[in-house]
Amino acid sequence: MAGNKNLHAANKAKKDEFYTQLVDIENELRHYKQHFAGKVVLCNCDDPRVSNFFHYFSYNFEKLGLKKLITTCYKSQNSDLFSKNDSERAIWLEYTGDKNGNHIPDPEEIGINYLKGDGDFRSKECIELLKQADIVVTNPPFSLFREYVAQLVEYDKKFLIIGNVNAITYKEIFPLIKDNKLWFGASIHSGDREFGVPNDYPLNAAGYRQDENGNKFIRVKGVRWFTNLDYQTRHEDLILYKNYSPEEYPKFDNYDAINIDKTSEIPCDYEGVMGVPITFLDKYNPSQFEIVKFRKGNDDKDLSMNGKCPYFRILIRRKQQVQYNLAAEPSSQYSPSK
Repeated sequence: MAGNKNLHAANKAKKDEFYTQLVDIENELRHYKQHFAGKVVLCNCDDPRVSNFFHYFSYNFEKLGLKKLITTCYKSQNSDLFSKNDSERAIWLEYTGDKNGNHIPDPEEIGINYLKGDGDFRSKECIELLKQADIVVTNPPFSLFREYVAQLVEYDKKFLIIGNVNAITYKEIFPLIKDNKLWFGASIHSGDREFGVPNDYPLNAAGYRQDENGNKFIRVKGVRWFTNLDYQTRHEDLILYKNYSPEEYPKFDNYDAINIDKTSEIPCDYEGVMGVPITFLDKYNPSQFEIVKFRKGNDDKDLSMNGKCPYFRILIRRKQQVQYNLAAEPSSQYSPSK
């Protein structure tokens, strides 16, 4: 898993500057268009020279009906969006839509403002910008994912961000998933994704390439969108077809639950607790299943079978099957497109 090795090395070196590809942003954002009308969007981990988040929201500003777009740029990035002049000052940009009717975010329509600090999302002035936002959409530093999500939760923000699938194993993240305050996005459920990286990024392993223009890219495995914005396909039932048998579904040593190695093999006729892989969350419908707990047995040790521990398991139980009614879920912001 060369992509993961490169990612871990990047985390260790704090080389977290991954540029999300526009196609991945477009594929995900199409599931949430109804959420953005009249909203202020913040991209607070983005150099707008290379940020496809800025590109997407500025070029789709009117189509989405946005009120305002704000992006913040860490210091030592370019102060002028359309030049190559280096700057040691952090900036934030503000865009409120097309003014001259050409439907293009021109330089004169984009407000460039200087920050006193370095543009770190944890700084006081960046938090003040966060307070203005309704929805945060970005690719935060993977090494700071816990801290980044904690800040979004603290300020009660809606968000759509990219992270590694293993983030769900963090003690700060899984309780949010269990409490239905955070879930996987709609478009990425398997495989790897390619990210742009800075020209000085130290890469020499598999998964790295350089295009004809000298731009560097790396493929990273286990990428997911994380969000608290609702979307329609999240409420589609997982089709179950297998039947339970004690021989095929052994129980754990330290918890009254059966082990399941693949999400597709969840039995349709078992009413008890089941231990499923973390990738179950790609198919998780909160109306079909409830999450009981994560990873640990009754003895507070890792779940085991015959003294051996399988890879992390999420303990789930089937719910009584009822017709999902969005109108009956006041916490959901999803409303079907007309």
